[in-house]
Amino acid sequence: MNEFLISFNKTFIVDARYQLFLTGIKNTILIAFFATLMGIAIGIFVAIIRYSAKNNKKLFILDLICKVYVSLIRGTPVVVQLLIMYYIIFTGIDSTVFIAIMTFGINSGAYVAEIARAGIESVDKGQMEAGLSLGLNNNKTMFFIIMPQAIKNILPALGNEFIALLKETSVAGFIPVIDLTNAGNLVRSRTYEPFFSLYTIALCYLVMVLGLGTVQKRLERRLSQGDRN
Repeated sequence: MNEFLISFNKTFIVDARYQLFLTGIKNTILIAFFATLMGIAIGIFVAIIRYSAKNNKKLFILDLICKVYVSLIRGTPVVVQLLIMYYIIFTGIDSTVFIAIMTFGINSGAYVAEIARAGIESVDKGQMEAGLSLGLNNNKTMFFIIMPQAIKNILPALGNEFIALLKETSVAGFIPVIDLTNAGNLVRSRTYEPFFSLYTIALCYLVMVLGLGTVQKRLERRLSQGDRN
């Protein structure tokens, strides 16, 4: 019992090491949140381009760029992308949190693009015709009729993407950013006590994932009630 308390004290109390964990949690949430917003924005834009290119040959070049982007990002490990961003592309930027957000946001965008494209294609084609018959042009029909229905269809998948992205940020420590995992590793390297450090990391991720899962289920339940009403 005495050794247990000593290990706890060395991990959290000595040199206020608990603050490293708090900083790690804060940075992990910041990276995951803003990367998700960025990924959703990129993904929806790419999905609209790829969907619209089917009927608009003028978008051929943009469609090709989007295809290359999706294939490139989905075909390479996020760790490699993170290292390229840090050591090659953003060498003049000191904020490693910003670099992590950009990397995970661009990475997430490729996956959200496929989710969003599937959501758009799941909307009945008659909805587009209905919008055009009401006097709306293609763009207005897409944004006011098609996209709201598509987003509603893909909301569960987007929630899962956010949860997956939150866990993927655990590799952010490959660059010098103090995320949750890296904070735990720093403490472990100073105390040589892996027990509390590693279990704290696991517990924090578990709590965050379970919390997000609860929010997602409530949102889905609210939407299903709206459908019935």
